[in-house]
Amino acid sequence: MAETPASPPPSGGDAENRVTLTADEQAEYRRLRRAAAVRHRKARCTGASVLLLIALLLAPLAVVATWLDQEVADTDRYVQTVAPLGSDPAVQSAVTGRLTDRVVAEVNVEAVTQWLGKALADAGAPPAVVDRSDALTGPLRAAVSDVVHRVVDRVVTSDVFEQAWVAANRRAHTAMVNVLTGSRSGAVRAEQDKVVLDLGAVVDEVKKRLVDAGFEKASAIPAPDRQITLFEAGELPQAQAGMRVLDVVGLWLPVLTVLLAALAVWIAPAHRVMLLVAAMGVGVMMVLLLVALAVVRRLYLDAVPASTLPADAAQAIYDTLVRFLRDSTLTLLVVAVITALAAYLYGPGRVARGVRGLAARGTTAAGHGLRRLGLRTGAAGQWLETRRSWTTGIVIAAGVLALLLWNYPTVGAVALVLGLVLLVLVVLAVLAAAGGPGRPASRAP
Repeated sequence: MAETPASPPPSGGDAENRVTLTADEQAEYRRLRRAAAVRHRKARCTGASVLLLIALLLAPLAVVATWLDQEVADTDRYVQTVAPLGSDPAVQSAVTGRLTDRVVAEVNVEAVTQWLGKALADAGAPPAVVDRSDALTGPLRAAVSDVVHRVVDRVVTSDVFEQAWVAANRRAHTAMVNVLTGSRSGAVRAEQDKVVLDLGAVVDEVKKRLVDAGFEKASAIPAPDRQITLFEAGELPQAQAGMRVLDVVGLWLPVLTVLLAALAVWIAPAHRVMLLVAAMGVGVMMVLLLVALAVVRRLYLDAVPASTLPADAAQAIYDTLVRFLRDSTLTLLVVAVITALAAYLYGPGRVARGVRGLAARGTTAAGHGLRRLGLRTGAAGQWLETRRSWTTGIVIAAGVLALLLWNYPTVGAVALVLGLVLLVLVVLAVLAAAGGPGRPASRAP
């Protein structure tokens, strides 16, 4: 059996350390290497698949947790969410109707008609007229209701109501955040398991105004107990603990999801294919989240009685409260579709090759046109041509970073960043094509 010397060991060595293998031993060695490579590839595929599955399951939870954390912990974001309700016609109509009913209920129309009947009797009116005074109860109630409704409607549909709505929601949300976070600032805050109202600022303001009005002795008024216990909440510590958990989950769950997806793409043997699968998976999960929001909307509208809240007002309230969650979901869906499309276009498919070829011919033709006009980029263009993969990666990374740093990106923001990235890539490709081939040394001037 023939013997074939083995290749030199990677770490070096002299001829005495060489090992000779027979042809059969070399064949067995190659078979074992191929088997080990297959097992390694399968392990990487399995690990990447598990990581990607976990990331996809966490994706909708991360979106909802981030939205909920923003609404609960960020007063400005909450006010931005509920502010449109103050100017919504359906909500204004519901508020007007509710306030009108409350005011009319406080008016004792029966007492008025009884007083009118007694006054008529005292004035000597005929008995038939006195007896029919009770029939005025219905028309009088309708007239009062109509007048009150017009007055309330003018107030509710004015800018004053919108401003009062925003201010009231801001104060209420700020007080709630102070209680849930245990903040020591603000008039309403938590003290152990009690919710207290601190009147210190009010007392100081009253004393100041009294002094300004001429009551100089008011500055010496002793300060009483400035804290008033509004109510005791035995479950307040649990609520505060839940708030802390929400802060952690809302911040780190999206980060964990992105890291798991990125790790899955990095571990997978075929990075581009795994990126394509991950983007498609995220897109599917966002579609499922949008479907879930639609189902919850239908359940909510069916559960709200018409006597409690009109259907159009309930619809406006739900759509307004979840609109930022829906916008974030749509944004992620668009990003997933763009990522999947980019991963496909970098692949070996016929359509992908055709698109890349068409783009290359277009930028090359534009670059040659610049050269014919005398606008050569020279060495800079050649540098761009030889480092096209690096420049492309840097531009795409800059676009991704811009979206990550964007405060609450929308579909419009994604379209804007995508357009800028494509524009920069096209400009770089045209400049690279305008550089032209380097001149031979013999023909150099």
